[in-house]
This record gives sequence, structure tokens and C-alpha cells, in this order.
Amino acid sequence: MPYTIDKAVAGEFDDVVDQTTAALEDEGFGVLCDIDVRATFAEKLDLDDQFRRYRILGACNPSLAHEGLETELRLGALLPCNVIVYEEDDGTVGVSAVDPHVLLGAVEGAALDAVADEVRARFERVLDALPAADDE
Repeated sequence: MPYTIDKAVAGEFDDVVDQTTAALEDEGFGVLCDIDVRATFAEKLDLDDQFRRYRILGACNPSLAHEGLETELRLGALLPCNVIVYEEDDGTVGVSAVDPHVLLGAVEGAALDAVADEVRARFERVLDALPAADDE
């Protein structure tokens, strides 16, 4: 079962990161953390840019997070929701968001289904707002 919602995106890597962040903001998400995996590997593993450009954006919509935490207190262990921007082997840029239905599948019961539906709809709109690689 796929655990992400994916799109190949047109543009330069840093521009796609900026566009993704802006599209998340348009959907009410803030980026709580931005992890540059390549830089971390270079610093911590002495790999000196041997890994592809890869950023993990920890996205959170406060009202949806509040609703989820009111329903399931331990949900915070699964937050924030990650959106990644990465270079593919062919040099194109990919953007993937965690599928909230898969993520929340770890929580028993249907109490969070509405929150998962809303997060997924917003993530789909985020990806739709980005220019597709085949539009170039």
C-alpha cells in the first residue's frame, strides 16, 4: 500500500521547496521544521554532498492538529505530517506528502477519519498547485 501522495514537479530544486512551502501555507499549514538531509549527512557522516538534495518539511495545520489531539491525545507522536522534496535519479524534482489515511491507520477506530480526509484533501491541493514536470 502506498504511504505517500506523489508528484513530479517542474523547476529547480530550491524553487520547488519554496513553492511547496507557499502552497502548504495557502492550505493553512506551517512548516515547523525543515531538515536538509543532504547537509545533515555531509556534516554527520562526512559524505560531502554524496547524497541527492532532499528536504523534509514538517507541516502542521494547527486547527486540524488540535482537533486530532482532542480526539486522540497520543496522536502527537505522529505529528507533524511530513512533506518531502527530493531529487530523482534523472535530476527531476519529486514532492511527496505522507498519506494521512495510512499514517492514521495506526490509530484504532474511525474517530480520526474526518481529520485524515481533510488533511489528504489539503495535501492533494498542495500538490495540484505545483507545476507538473510534464507541463514543461
